[in-house]
Amino acid sequence: MTPIGELIRDAAVHARLYTDPDIFQREMREIFGQGWVYVGHESEIPQRGDFVRRNIGTEPVIVTRAADGVRVVANRCSHRGNLLCQPASGNRRFFACQYHGWVFAPSGEVVGMPLTSRKEDRAAGPPLKTAIVDTYRGFIFATFNAAPIPLREHLGSAAVAIDRQCGLSPAGEIAVRGPAVQHLFRANWKKLSENAADGYHVGFVHDSFAKGVGLKGKYDNVLSGREEQITAVVRYLGRGHTELDYESTYTRPLVWLGTAADRYPAYAEAMSAAYGAERAAEALRAGPPHAFIFPNLFLAETCLVMIQPLSVGETINWHVPMYLKGVPDEVNQRIMRQGEVAMGPSSFLTADDAIIAERQWRALRDSPGWLDLSRGLERERREDGIFVSHYTDETPNRGFWRHYAQLMAQPRQAA
Repeated sequence: MTPIGELIRDAAVHARLYTDPDIFQREMREIFGQGWVYVGHESEIPQRGDFVRRNIGTEPVIVTRAADGVRVVANRCSHRGNLLCQPASGNRRFFACQYHGWVFAPSGEVVGMPLTSRKEDRAAGPPLKTAIVDTYRGFIFATFNAAPIPLREHLGSAAVAIDRQCGLSPAGEIAVRGPAVQHLFRANWKKLSENAADGYHVGFVHDSFAKGVGLKGKYDNVLSGREEQITAVVRYLGRGHTELDYESTYTRPLVWLGTAADRYPAYAEAMSAAYGAERAAEALRAGPPHAFIFPNLFLAETCLVMIQPLSVGETINWHVPMYLKGVPDEVNQRIMRQGEVAMGPSSFLTADDAIIAERQWRALRDSPGWLDLSRGLERERREDGIFVSHYTDETPNRGFWRHYAQLMAQPRQAA
């Protein structure tokens, strides 16, 4: 196999990185199998026994709330490998395998084994594969690495994006209520990850959406057609995390929600009561982040997007609105409607991106070669250790691939 380093240059990557099945399998081991992966939000499992089915890479897992907190275990019976949990979500004290009836606690231990009378025999049953779990402001991350770096270290500067999201709530918390909309992209997962902080495509791929839906004021700056007039920026935050920051383009509170603050006075009052008038006004103007947290979480302003690889050429794009705790119902209603238009079943933005991603993947598969990522190389700068550049520059792409190369440089043996 060609070393990964030979397929990544300072400002170019080879098409094989998107289309080679062997490389995909290595990614599942080295990136998803060894690093922190977003698997859900605590608001999805508020009560003891609540669970959701998710994946770490291509490996199915169960995310559940046990007596001692959040647990993540492999959704695979440790006896003969049967898929343990079928429903997408629910509430269960135990998980029973339908093949031979083994029963497991949320912690993964065997607690029931039919036709086995001796307790010590049941105790000898192999437990479920268990992940290490940590959370940040309700966001749940898990890893099968037995000795991972601390989650806070993994998040690094990207933690500020989560803080910014939660800071739009007077209670300092968001809530996720499913079920999520799932879009199947016939494309490689990295295409979705890169696209999250690609400002260059917005004025072309999403032009009809911006004009047709009439987002007056929200994207005027970046759709001006004049490079020198665009004030939005892109950032590479380190450790594969990227950001497309629209804050400088929002001239008044709640432009990011497509409305004005005087239409929701109770929201502004609740924010002022929680944070003080000055801080609240700034939060309502600055709005939510548009940030990607490596390798699979995209904070798409008011929508949470989870990227789930299926194969080298198939990816599921999960999306669900991020509701704000402590706000009037009509604010969350607007957040939901905004998500429906942008990323819902009959949405505009997701359909636009899916078409481009699928066309690109087919072209890369059928006509492999090098992809240029040099835009803005000469003008990117560092601010407090973070790479910053013009909205249309490929600074996030280059940073993403540098981190990817580091993770893939020394492959470990498959278990």
